[in-house]
Amino acid sequence: MFGVSSMTATLRRVAVHPPSASLLQADPLKWHYGPEFDPAKVTTEHEKFVGILKSVGTEVVTIAQDDRGIADAVFTYDASLVTPAGAVLMAPGKTLRYGEQSVHKEFYDAQGIPVVGEVSGTARAEAGDTLWVDDTCLAVGRGFRTNPAGVTQLTGIMAGQGIEVHAFDMPVYGGSAACLHLMSLISLVDTRKALVVQELLPVAFYELLLAHGYTLIAAPFDEFKSTGTLSTNVLALAPGHCVMLDDIPQTRKALEDAGIRVDVFSGASLCIGCEGGPTCMTRPLLRR
Repeated sequence: MFGVSSMTATLRRVAVHPPSASLLQADPLKWHYGPEFDPAKVTTEHEKFVGILKSVGTEVVTIAQDDRGIADAVFTYDASLVTPAGAVLMAPGKTLRYGEQSVHKEFYDAQGIPVVGEVSGTARAEAGDTLWVDDTCLAVGRGFRTNPAGVTQLTGIMAGQGIEVHAFDMPVYGGSAACLHLMSLISLVDTRKALVVQELLPVAFYELLLAHGYTLIAAPFDEFKSTGTLSTNVLALAPGHCVMLDDIPQTRKALEDAGIRVDVFSGASLCIGCEGGPTCMTRPLLRR
C-alpha cells in the first residue's frame, strides 16, 4: 500500500533505514557532523524513535542495510518522494549522497511500489525541499540541495498527476555546507496548522500558506539556532499529534499552546549531531 499527498494525514506506513556501519564509522568532518555526534548512541536513539512510530500503529518497513557507503542514508526522507501515483526518485544535491536514490529504487521494486518519475542529468533535488500544502499543491525550495533544473523536472513530473508546484528561493543562512531544506523552516502539525521559522520564511511562501487557510505557529528563533535548525523538524503522526526531539521546551510549549499533542524522544547524537530530525528519518509510504 502506498500514497502520500499530505504532511499530516495519519501515518499508516513508513520506511526507515537504521544506522549502518557507514554511519557508525563516519568521518564527522567529511560528512559535516557536529560535536554532538556519538556513534555509540545513534542506534539506540533510532530504535527509540521507531518505537514511537510503532506505538501509534504505524507499519514500519526497513530499507536494506546496503547503503552504498552513504552515512546519511539513515535520513530516508530525501532520496525519494512518494506521491499518490507512486515514487519519484530524487537526485541528492549533497555530493556525498548522490546515488542514494538507487537504494530507494531497489526498495520500491521489492515492495511493488511503482516509480513514476526520476530527477536526472544535472538536475538536483532532495525531498526535504518539498512540502505538501494540500492534495494538489506541492511547495519546493530552491537552494543548495535543489537547483533550478531539479525544480523544473519536479514541476513536469507532478503536472502529470494534476499537482501544481510552487517554488521558493531558500535563504543562504548557514551556507552551502549546512543542511537547510525548505522543511527546516516549516513543519505541518495539523490539517491547517504549521510550525514556522517566520524570520527566514520566503514572503511568497508565507502568503501562500495564509491563502490556503493555515494558522502559523511561530517557532522561537533562539531554539532554532541553538539546535542547529532542528527545533522545527517535527513529524506529524496524525492530525494534531506529532513527535519531536526533547529538550526544546519553548518550541514544545508553542505547539502545545496551539492544541498540538507532542511526543518526544532523545536524539541529540543522531539528529542534532548529523543534521537530521524525526521527519528526515522517515520515508512516508502511506498517509490517509
